[in-house]
Amino acid sequence: MFSRRQFLGRTAAVGAGLYLVSRGGVIERVPIAVAAEEGLLDPTGITKYGRPLVIPPAMPGRSLHTKDLYQIAIRQFQQQILPPSMPGTTVWSYGSVDHPGTFNFPAFTIEARWGRETQVVWRNELMDERGRYLPHLLPIDPTLHWANPPGGKDGRDTRPTFSSTPGSYTGPVPMVTHVHGAHTTEDSDGYPEAWYLPDARDIPKGYARTGTYFDLYNKRYHHGWEYGAASFKYPNDQRAATLWYHDHTLGMTRTNVYAGPAGFYLLRGGPDDVETGLPGPAPGVGDSPFGTYYEIPIVIQDRSFYGNGGLFYPETREFFDGYSGPYIPGTPVPPIWQPEFFGDTIVVNGRTWPQLTVEQRRYRLRFLNGCDSRFLVLKIASSADATRPAPAALPFWQIGGDGGFLPEAVELGSLLMGPAERADVIVDFTAVPAGTQLYLINEGPDEPFGGGEPPGDFDGADPATTGQVMRFDVVAASEPETSTPPDQLTLPAAPDLGSIARTRKLSLNEEAFESGLFEGPVAALLGTVDDDGNPVTALWMDAVTEDPAVGDTEVWEVYNFTADAHPIHVHLVQFEVVDRQALETDAEGMTTAPAALVGAPMDPESWETGPKDTVIAYPGQVTRVKARFDVPGRFVWHCHILEHEDNEMMRPYDVRPSS
Repeated sequence: MFSRRQFLGRTAAVGAGLYLVSRGGVIERVPIAVAAEEGLLDPTGITKYGRPLVIPPAMPGRSLHTKDLYQIAIRQFQQQILPPSMPGTTVWSYGSVDHPGTFNFPAFTIEARWGRETQVVWRNELMDERGRYLPHLLPIDPTLHWANPPGGKDGRDTRPTFSSTPGSYTGPVPMVTHVHGAHTTEDSDGYPEAWYLPDARDIPKGYARTGTYFDLYNKRYHHGWEYGAASFKYPNDQRAATLWYHDHTLGMTRTNVYAGPAGFYLLRGGPDDVETGLPGPAPGVGDSPFGTYYEIPIVIQDRSFYGNGGLFYPETREFFDGYSGPYIPGTPVPPIWQPEFFGDTIVVNGRTWPQLTVEQRRYRLRFLNGCDSRFLVLKIASSADATRPAPAALPFWQIGGDGGFLPEAVELGSLLMGPAERADVIVDFTAVPAGTQLYLINEGPDEPFGGGEPPGDFDGADPATTGQVMRFDVVAASEPETSTPPDQLTLPAAPDLGSIARTRKLSLNEEAFESGLFEGPVAALLGTVDDDGNPVTALWMDAVTEDPAVGDTEVWEVYNFTADAHPIHVHLVQFEVVDRQALETDAEGMTTAPAALVGAPMDPESWETGPKDTVIAYPGQVTRVKARFDVPGRFVWHCHILEHEDNEMMRPYDVRPSS
């Protein structure tokens, strides 16, 4: 096994003119000129806070008698992510088929109502104007267990074998959309093997056009899905919550999402919503993305760019640790896959380092960590250049998380968010003098996160680049404040998930390889823990080991045998974080096998007391969550570090009919 710092690849600019590089596990700082040889854009040269934040309007659809219907496609287009003095960036994202002006990165927000079905026809339209497929914008590693369209019907959704190291896949791109956190049936969940290619006229002969489960669901549920599209239904029978949607294709999620397809899905109404007293409104259909709103969704992502404005993503494993081969099949080392990836530029709602003019009012900000591998530690500070850790100029009042409201508002100086986690917060600018400039900063690390706080446990993000997020410019209020102070809000109680039918022990693991030329990780894995406390790893293709019955409530104990923290996401359910407990570790902080519990369980953090679908599982600990499984079918659980998810850190689970 390896320490966190041995897993660190080239990440962000870490000081004037310097980049971090990991070579053979040794961290070096090299001149930006080295990166410039690869055509990379120096992030320190990007002007900050010169453009307003884009606030995505609501996605247009059709309101029918019993449901809302959307026709949403993924297309390729160019967007000005960097400042206007720099080149535009080619991206992919979602938009309404009937409203061409709605294609944007990030996508417009789907507004859903409790108890009213949302039906979306998701279309893969990654084709040019002549109907020919568009290749991926980024390098694709075909040696992983992935969708594998070239494998044909018999070889799709498999890990292929090669007689020599292959190059990047350049064929038509498979897609399937998952609404993260949605309570829905298996055929509408975005199962990773339910992908489909665009209905292009030049799909190569012998390619599989659809994934294994696309065909299975089409037949089982008599959907009549055709090439290039699938219709999914969301009953919206869960608590009001901040959900989001993104691609979920087997072995390609990291690159597909990095190219752009993601957006918010906000569920409102029902007995567990707060209908009055919160800041608002949010933008609606057809509203300006630069209007005056007091409820604002904010997705924070890290990206890197070429000098020509294109998205940069490594073309070879050599970027991560300097290892130039041999790769698969000569060794188990994938030629392109990165154990983690950290961009050097912060992008907020599709723009680099924007600013937001805020009135002396209270604002409801719905944060989403949309990064691949980066954990965020967000704070509102009086200066972008403050010594880290910086004092908080204003607190966050967190009122909700992944699956809805907390039982009570929690005052926090900072927000810790793993990839895919959401934080629904109120920020009170009422007492801030007009003319003040405040900064949303990030004190999370430019490397894999293992817990703790800066500067004692890790170095915070580069203050010149990835340590800055956006700026708030405070102006006088245009009208009196009418929302309720957050500490006076009445929020709904946490749900009762019922009595426990079973407790399962699960494991987080890493697969490493060592030879005379190489020492490092080659995959991330999930598994179980046997009766003696030893991890038993499993691959995506192995038999299902988690099979709760419909209606059962279970506790899943997640034992972390790795050096990193992992954001663990379970599809279908919103769970309760029960507690965490320390495990015996070795000198490097790795959980020893067999695992042994140490001390008393620790209560969940104050911001984890509401429903969750993604939880941080720390190294050297077991993390316990409690969930009720009430819809039959096949779903998945996985790490939401997308590099890990795409290389075996994802497992199917079955909810079987009750006996």
